[in-house]
Amino acid sequence: QVQLVESGGGLVQPGGSLRLSCTASGSNFRTNAMGWYRQAPGKQREWVAGIMVGGFTNYVDSVKGRFTISRDNALNTVYLQMNSLKPEDTAAYYCNTFPRTLYTWGQGTLVTVSS
Repeated sequence: QVQLVESGGGLVQPGGSLRLSCTASGSNFRTNAMGWYRQAPGKQREWVAGIMVGGFTNYVDSVKGRFTISRDNALNTVYLQMNSLKPEDTAAYYCNTFPRTLYTWGQGTLVTVSS
């Protein structure tokens, strides 16, 4: 059973930065494309960023130029570097496979952007 554990969220002021981490245990991590997703209060979960096995990345338009997804296959970990954060980035952030979500969702990590 694959377990996804997200961390790194917190409260940050607009314009600030955070780095999220997600570790996948018990998975063929290096053979899967991975993605970050987020769910804002009262909204549906949405895809944010994806990274392919070979390292190719893509992003939802609203975060392009501000967020960077990366992965460390040796650590079974995917990261999301978030810069120039905006209040509309406030959400619980999750990782999973991409584009299809194959694993049970983890608990997520909460990002709050507020002054």
